[in-house]
Amino acid sequence: MRETTLTLTLWFGYFMALYLPLKTTAADLIETEIPLYKKQVETSIKQFEDMDRKRWSFKVVRYEDEEGDVTTSTEVYTPNEDKFKRWSLLELNGKTPTQKQIKKFIKKKVKASKKKDDDSANYSIRLRELIDIDSLNLTNENETHKTMSFDVYIEKLGDDAIGKLDGELTFSKHQQYIDSIQITNNSEFSPVFSASITDFKLVFKFKKMKNAILPVENSMDMKGSFAFFTEIDETSNERYSDYVYVEPKE
Repeated sequence: MRETTLTLTLWFGYFMALYLPLKTTAADLIETEIPLYKKQVETSIKQFEDMDRKRWSFKVVRYEDEEGDVTTSTEVYTPNEDKFKRWSLLELNGKTPTQKQIKKFIKKKVKASKKKDDDSANYSIRLRELIDIDSLNLTNENETHKTMSFDVYIEKLGDDAIGKLDGELTFSKHQQYIDSIQITNNSEFSPVFSASITDFKLVFKFKKMKNAILPVENSMDMKGSFAFFTEIDETSNERYSDYVYVEPKE
């Protein structure tokens, strides 16, 4: 490892000599602090996992574009013991939904909730599966944030994506939580036979309210081809807002 020469004034040099070895590299400093960063990220992930999402009401605006086929919706989640009363569909493709569309929407939400241990208010984000804690590496730090890179494995993208995805997160030093995650590809990969992904980007943004870590925005952009002739061009975005904590009924 190449050693870094520290340029110091006389007094500052004397002070530093009392606390640091004479031959300390920047990499050495980062390596000694990384375990703390890992603990901070681990704590943030646990906070997200332990949060009772069912107690928060919110609005989510969804946008999907699959090869030009655009779908939009505005939905509201409200805590309720009755699964049929948790979700409301306010808008579908820019219009007020029909009763038939609302019934189909509710049925889909209830069906989705039965497939999960909790319910569809979980946002389908599993941070522990996205972030490889052991591979975390500090890449930048300023007064407000720490930026770390990490290795990524997303099962749905297949084994060919291993080593071809780069992860980066930002950690709020003031509020002590992960406020953004970004995953991009560094080379082309094939998630399934005859499919090729040339561009991939996955972004998650969060905020902290009353010690709860809540999603603000999720987005995905993916481009490539299928069977050499069919173009893959998908964009999706979810924006969460109007969070209100609903106290459980006694």
